[in-house]
Amino acid sequence: MNLDYLDFEQPIADLEGKIQALSNINDKVDIAKEMETLKSKSDVLTKKIFSSLTDWQISQLARHPRRLCTLDYVGDVFDDFIELHGDRAFADDHAIVGGIANLDGKPVMFIGQQKGTSTREKLKYNFGMPRPEGYRKALRLMKLAEKFSLPVITFIDTPGAYPGIGAEERGQSEAIARNLYEMSTLATPIISVVIGEGGSGGALAIGVADIMIMFEYSIYSVISPEGCASILYKDAGKANIAAESLKLTSSHLKRLGLIDSVIKEPLGGIHRDPEKAKKLLKNTLKLKLKDVTSIPIKKILKNRQEKLLGFGKYKI
Repeated sequence: MNLDYLDFEQPIADLEGKIQALSNINDKVDIAKEMETLKSKSDVLTKKIFSSLTDWQISQLARHPRRLCTLDYVGDVFDDFIELHGDRAFADDHAIVGGIANLDGKPVMFIGQQKGTSTREKLKYNFGMPRPEGYRKALRLMKLAEKFSLPVITFIDTPGAYPGIGAEERGQSEAIARNLYEMSTLATPIISVVIGEGGSGGALAIGVADIMIMFEYSIYSVISPEGCASILYKDAGKANIAAESLKLTSSHLKRLGLIDSVIKEPLGGIHRDPEKAKKLLKNTLKLKLKDVTSIPIKKILKNRQEKLLGFGKYKI
């Protein structure tokens, strides 16, 4: 099985390559003990490497080519998903996927950013970079959810909003700002999950939430490490340094109070055990949905306002 090992995983790749080679031998009896030893060594090595990842290494995991995308989760996390299309003004942006679904028997409005995995899919979904019509579609669905008292659940996974000329001409910044404004007072509960990469305003536009969750090896930041390094150091190759400064990982953001919860990933990352990751996400969402829907809407709006006004720390 090709797991597309990252550079820092090469020692693991070497060991698992030996395990794979041994597994291809017909006579399993003579090699059983050696196989067990190698598997044990691989587990120990993986735990050691993943216990001390740098912020840049976590950024690489968040973008892993085999990491699950939004649509990989939908069928296992939700039931009876019915996709809704279009912004009723310009077009249907495939980078934003949304519709009505059931979570553990409870109806919700689901909205997520879809990156795609194959080249064909990435082109179709514009690499997960929504255009203004995508954000307007998301807002249309959120207002529909408010009308019918449906909780909103969003999955964030984008390098950022699409910066193309056409998108700017059609009001990209206004569409993002409008979503921030509307979500801050949307009269229904909102839960957001960063499943991979949460980039800048492109992520924030569906991320103003009552409960903010991140997968352990996802990232959430105002700019990519490469973009930050290009600005600060005039060298995108210093992205590893920039990543440390951005404090973009789940552990940093939880400590700073910018997110509420972290979903621990399977050893080695989501791509190593996708089914377990799906179950972890579904169980977390069920618990959080139960918590947030037990609160009166007036209290939810008051808490949301206090939360938003409480962001940011400074020293005099």
